[in-house]
Amino acid sequence: MQTKNRLNLFSFTMIVIGLVIGMGIFRTAATSAKDAIDPSVYFNAWIIGGLVALCGALTYAEIGSRYPVTGGYYKVFAKAYHPSIAFAINCIILVSNAASLSGVALIGSGYLLKLFPGNFSDIHKALVSCGAIVLFYIINLMGLKMSSKTQNVLMLIKIGMLLLLIVALFFPEKYAVQTDVAPVDSAFTWSDWVKSLGVSLIAVSFTYGGYQQTINFGNEVKQPSKNIPRGIFIGIIIIIAVYLLVNLSYYKLIGFQQMKGEREIAYVVVDKIFGKTGATIFSGFLFLGVLAYVNGLLLSNPRVMYAMGDDGGLPKVFAQQNPKTDVLTFSLTTFAIICIIILFFSQQFERILTFSIFLDCFGMVLSSATIFWFRKKTKALDNTGIYKMKLFPLLPIIFMLAYIFVGYSIAVADPTAALTGLIVLIAFILIYFLFHRKKQLQNVTETENGNL
Repeated sequence: MQTKNRLNLFSFTMIVIGLVIGMGIFRTAATSAKDAIDPSVYFNAWIIGGLVALCGALTYAEIGSRYPVTGGYYKVFAKAYHPSIAFAINCIILVSNAASLSGVALIGSGYLLKLFPGNFSDIHKALVSCGAIVLFYIINLMGLKMSSKTQNVLMLIKIGMLLLLIVALFFPEKYAVQTDVAPVDSAFTWSDWVKSLGVSLIAVSFTYGGYQQTINFGNEVKQPSKNIPRGIFIGIIIIIAVYLLVNLSYYKLIGFQQMKGEREIAYVVVDKIFGKTGATIFSGFLFLGVLAYVNGLLLSNPRVMYAMGDDGGLPKVFAQQNPKTDVLTFSLTTFAIICIIILFFSQQFERILTFSIFLDCFGMVLSSATIFWFRKKTKALDNTGIYKMKLFPLLPIIFMLAYIFVGYSIAVADPTAALTGLIVLIAFILIYFLFHRKKQLQNVTETENGNL
């Protein structure tokens, strides 16, 4: 198998870090703390989340090495499962991405509204978020794109903001007085601890997301058998260290009990160290980062719809392009509408978070499980230089069990979100059979008419 080996160890490691570190850490820490009955639950959730991400990234990297196709994360389903499962999972991934976009937009709107006086409700934040989505929908509709340089600048801004939060640890005089945990919380059982861990992991899973895209680089790395595991291991360890330091900063400067009631948690830390002006500048940069994230998803996801429409998975209208601007008008409009519907259906970040992660649980478990199918069907690729993980099948089993645990925790903590996710999945499977049944009938009719 001939490959173009372009990415060295350093480049691949930076890609892994860039895929995972996003905007969630500026909000999800508060959500994770709210669901943790004890600091030990909180910090263990962040460590476990990182180790699960490590198992998942290694699993997806091997799948990508064994099945190196563009858009591999979406195509492995069609290869290993029934087309109806591939269609349904691809669709819920799109819905999950729309939910993630809406959730991140809510994070940004919360920080932006910190710059203005007054008390703002969830509806106000949803309206601001909707405005950001509509703005970039119009920009994309005109055929304008953010350049890769802009995305690189965004990454530098995110790293700078994270370093700013870590630097706050060097101001011990600003540390909050840690209040004692309430007696009712201190009397928890082991069962309570595990249950709390599962719920706390929901927000953590959202923050560590992105590593699954390593599936797209398995065939593009120099010396993959060595550099892929090293790059993923180094990258995930760096991410775990950064996230733990940022969370330690939140913990030290705000206090564990106070964290539970905060939403724009990073704003509080920066305000405490650098004052109102520093917090204002921080919030402005963070909102710019959110805008770039919104633009990125509005660019990428309609292209998935285009591919599904072009392949016949979705109606052909999804593959239509504007002849003047080459914009995927119908797909872009559909995706933007889904984002806005989710935004106003949920309004709160936590609701969007649980719905998004519950949908992700299906995709993560089913996609990672394909490693067993690909190992069996592509044995001829062994010893040809591709990446083949060690500790198989332990790593993918740990990964799948972790997401089953998270999915179960969501079902217990928020049955409505879980039920909604199940309904969405079943609905897409039914849509597949209805659409393809109609398509088959049309083909039969055309054939019969042609024979007349």
